[in-house]
Amino acid sequence: MTSDTTYLIIGASLAGAKAAETLRGEGFDGPLIMAGAEHERPYERPPLSKDYLLGKADRETVYVHPRHWYAEHQVDLRLGVTATGIHPGAHEVTLADGSTIGYAKLLLTTGSAPRRLSVPGAGLDGVLYLRDLGDSDRIKAAFQSSSRVAVIGAGWIGLEAAAAARAAGVAVTVLEMAELPLLRVLGRQVAQVFATLHREHGVDLRCGVQVAEITGSHGRADGVLLADGSRIDADVIIAGVGITPNSQLAAAAGLEVSNGIRVDARLRSSDPDIYAAGDVASAFHPRLGQHIRVEHWANALHQPQAAARAMLGQDVAYDRVPYFFTDQYDLGMEYSGYVEPDGYDEVVFRGDAGGREFVAFWLSGGRVLAGMNVNVWDVNDAIQGLVRDGGPVDQDALRDPGRPLESLTGL
Repeated sequence: MTSDTTYLIIGASLAGAKAAETLRGEGFDGPLIMAGAEHERPYERPPLSKDYLLGKADRETVYVHPRHWYAEHQVDLRLGVTATGIHPGAHEVTLADGSTIGYAKLLLTTGSAPRRLSVPGAGLDGVLYLRDLGDSDRIKAAFQSSSRVAVIGAGWIGLEAAAAARAAGVAVTVLEMAELPLLRVLGRQVAQVFATLHREHGVDLRCGVQVAEITGSHGRADGVLLADGSRIDADVIIAGVGITPNSQLAAAAGLEVSNGIRVDARLRSSDPDIYAAGDVASAFHPRLGQHIRVEHWANALHQPQAAARAMLGQDVAYDRVPYFFTDQYDLGMEYSGYVEPDGYDEVVFRGDAGGREFVAFWLSGGRVLAGMNVNVWDVNDAIQGLVRDGGPVDQDALRDPGRPLESLTGL
């Protein structure tokens, strides 16, 4: 079946839902279909490793829209539907049941999937990943029935899961290949803050270790064997070793793919009628002058709005400063900007890093590339202003809490 007017969204995600909302808000009144492989209507992922996992938020709060919103806005929401092929020449998408959906414009918001462990024993029961709502439910239940949890990977998901486990009273061992948690993301000075935070809250944080095997009995995991021969007992194992973009459909359809679906600043792929947004999109960022793929909530919230407007023919370019946040124990932080590992030459601190109440700035050539405020609030707009400004900054003023950040742009 082909269609000259249908706008089709593959991926019933936060990104897909915000694109549908924007299309309707901008006046598109044609057929609008959103199809997703999950059986849940679109929901937000941050609560899955934060408030929902901690039991501070009920299930209904995670959804992007109330159940009735889709019918009221004439969005044909099809859940539990897997797309198996894109046929750009025919302007059709094939579904797992063999049916097809025709489109005039197609938006891919297929997100990403957790990287799976490849060591022996990785397939045992009790080895869990945290990506979707069901995963969060399973981990939450595991915290209630377990006394010992091993977390493999000290990235954002691994550390948030560790904090949630400690809040539930579970003993936690975190296993990380690098010398420090978040080392590639934050660099040594700031990564040490998170290492100290978790150790102070009772986490057995083991860095510089290699997982050799998941051990088990009767089909269920019971521990982790390390390359040095040591073993960690665990009732449940949570793996947080990164994610990969779900770009297989795009690649099979002949779209340009490189660490995600490669799109321009308008979120348009190498096919002029196919767009991508969210985790799956490697988008050209006008301010940075390069393609980047951002795996965080704010990107999934805002980027599809630009994609939707571009699909309607509006002249848009997505150039927001990347942003993410985390909450772990008594530490809350926001991070704005984009820095490649080793892409900076200095980290400047403002405030008390030891007391975990500070702002850190990553600089290159005297220019602020990114900033992170930790337990210091109402400064994120100013940090984003410094990143956007792109000019040289007086580093002494940057270090001085008495100098308003807003006054440091345009120096």
